[in-house]
Amino acid sequence: MENDGETVSAPSQALNRADLQRFVDKQRLEAVILPLEEHTATVADAARVLGVRSEQIIKSLVFLVEGEPLLLINNGETKVDRRKLAARLSVGRKRIKFATPDQALSVTGYVVGSMPPFGHLQKLKTFVDPAVVDQAVVFGGGGDIDAMMRLDPQELLRVTGAEVLDISVA
Repeated sequence: MENDGETVSAPSQALNRADLQRFVDKQRLEAVILPLEEHTATVADAARVLGVRSEQIIKSLVFLVEGEPLLLINNGETKVDRRKLAARLSVGRKRIKFATPDQALSVTGYVVGSMPPFGHLQKLKTFVDPAVVDQAVVFGGGGDIDAMMRLDPQELLRVTGAEVLDISVA
């Protein structure tokens, strides 16, 4: 888990909702982990189960930029525009790679499909799309494949130190 900016080595097994809850408590976040009756593999599934709009579901996506991990938080079924990210980082678009599930697990400690937007093994440079910030409340990964977390986008920005950047495909 994040440890005052220091990287902590990966645990022998993936982090889970209990680890995320400890992080939420330690940071005194206004966030609630919601156990679900079923695994929500897609944004549409999560929105249906939670009874919210798909735009309120956030995705935490790990990318590698010249080998360095970066977290992008987008919402709904919106795709990331790598050209916009490349321009912001002053690198070629081909230097930005989507992390494999194993790479994402290694960097964050969480299994893809359960990954929260914070509480990772290491603090990640993070970009949040403005459409996320425009929501009154958002729902992201809750640390397990059958959990989601409800939080205010301002709390998300506060705890991640994220830069708001238009990263969505137009």
